Amino acid sequence: MTSIVNDPNTDPHEYESNTADARAIAGACMVIVNGAGYDTWALNEIAASNTPRQTVLNVQVLLGQPVDANPHFWYSPLYVNTTVRTMYSDLVAIDPANSAYYKQQYANLNSSLWTSYMRQESIVKQQFAGTPVASTESIFVYMADATGLRIITPPAFMEAVAEGNDPSSQDIATFENQLNGGNSTVRVLVYNAQTITPLIQSLLALASKNEIPYIRISETIQPPNYTFQAWMQGEVGELQNALNAAALGQ
Repeated sequence: MTSIVNDPNTDPHEYESNTADARAIAGACMVIVNGAGYDTWALNEIAASNTPRQTVLNVQVLLGQPVDANPHFWYSPLYVNTTVRTMYSDLVAIDPANSAYYKQQYANLNSSLWTSYMRQESIVKQQFAGTPVASTESIFVYMADATGLRIITPPAFMEAVAEGNDPSSQDIATFENQLNGGNSTVRVLVYNAQTITPLIQSLLALASKNEIPYIRISETIQPPNYTFQAWMQGEVGELQNALNAAALGQ
């Protein structure tokens, strides 16, 4: 399997394909794309190559989501399970002679996903459901849903930052007020490590001043040599530690 966008210093939203990417896509029996405007360049490469009998799995289409949906589907355990199940079915259809192998790998992967981080998310939900948290971007929304956390950040603020735009002065003021203890007490701040701006740095400094733990999450696997499961487990573990620290500091 070839993962095209794997540089932890790259913002996937701004990725531009090259000739090596085009060759990899053209020569693949199966291509998996995220959809939802996240990797339109890949869809363009697929259309341009027009490889015969190539299987294309568009996760956004699979999940029945609109093009303008929050594209960070891999942060939803439900969406991950649906995608993995379809990947398994597609691989068996492409290579039925090795169906027994794919069946065993599918079982192993399901077990690994649960024991590595999905069970951990359920534990966080049991302990901290309803806890108010802040997020600089919509990337955290699916994980917040899975862990039962309540994001109180203005949605327009998160969407603006995710799209590379400046949030409104009113939304910035609301966010800062929340970090200062106004309206509702933020317990943990979550930020995207791959889109750091002066505004985000100022919010992290404000959180630190008010002794609010903050953690980073990312859009690509970090470190790059980790498995998906290890990456997710690390991020959920950091979230759990931050929530525990916040609870002790009450």
